[in-house]
Amino acid sequence: MDLTARVAVVTGAGRGLGLAYASALAAAGANVVVNDADSDAAAGVVSRIVGAGGKAVAEPGAVGPTEVAERLVERAVEEYGRIDVLVTNAGVLRDRMLWKMSDEEFDTVLDVHLRGTFTCVRAAVRRMRKQGWENGAGGRIVVVGSPAGQRGNIGQTNYSAAKAGIVGMVRTWSMECARAGITVNAIVPVAATAMTATMPAFAPFIEAWQNDGVPLPAWLRAGEGFGTPEDAAGLVVFLASAEAETVTGQVIGIGGDKLSLWTHPEEVTVSYRHGGWTADAIAETWASTVGRNPQQVGIPAPAVPS
Repeated sequence: MDLTARVAVVTGAGRGLGLAYASALAAAGANVVVNDADSDAAAGVVSRIVGAGGKAVAEPGAVGPTEVAERLVERAVEEYGRIDVLVTNAGVLRDRMLWKMSDEEFDTVLDVHLRGTFTCVRAAVRRMRKQGWENGAGGRIVVVGSPAGQRGNIGQTNYSAAKAGIVGMVRTWSMECARAGITVNAIVPVAATAMTATMPAFAPFIEAWQNDGVPLPAWLRAGEGFGTPEDAAGLVVFLASAEAETVTGQVIGIGGDKLSLWTHPEEVTVSYRHGGWTADAIAETWASTVGRNPQQVGIPAPAVPS
């Protein structure tokens, strides 16, 4: 996959999945602007990419505010003359049960994930549209979702809401940006990171992989679709490439040995009643009509081998 001369901005690229995305894009030939709230981490990633023969610069800052988003795009243009790819990976967690969650915990997560995605994509698309009018170049937007945003997850009101909102924006943006040749997709990665290392079912396997180089077991890689950050990076490179020019508005899962396409919400059962529905009429027919296929919620628990 050749991304030579393309310019990519990756937010939250100081470690974990963001580091894997930035490194893979650079290895494919892209010039990369590395963003992270931790300036030392961003600088370290740049050194790593340059040391491997790639091209990258650091532009630290916590995403969310418009000025940070615009600065990222400006840095790409100043350094490399354009922006072709944006990957919005930056994120934080403030997990808490609903009745214990504070306003600050809710707002912090939405500011980084939801507002940060919005402001960064808006800034990038404004520039990409201008470039498209000039030479038909278009662009690639890759935003990061989560299984929690698709299915919900206990203790993650803020995170689930933000990730579900991000996917909703993707569907809208894919339509709005189509004429400019800009594709917009969401990826749903499942990988060994600092976030998932706190999950008891995964923790010992992640620790063994990180500390001793023990490969993740097959039941995790294939059965659960859970892998390393590097396992998820190929999807980002593909979506950034010319080969993915017709792929837009999609939510794509990646993890370990598993690649998947998430369905968009749709009506699964429909029932009609002449004159409309009263509460009594709904109660009388619920179990035999629309209520006969209740939808599952929550992320299924890992099937840990005994």
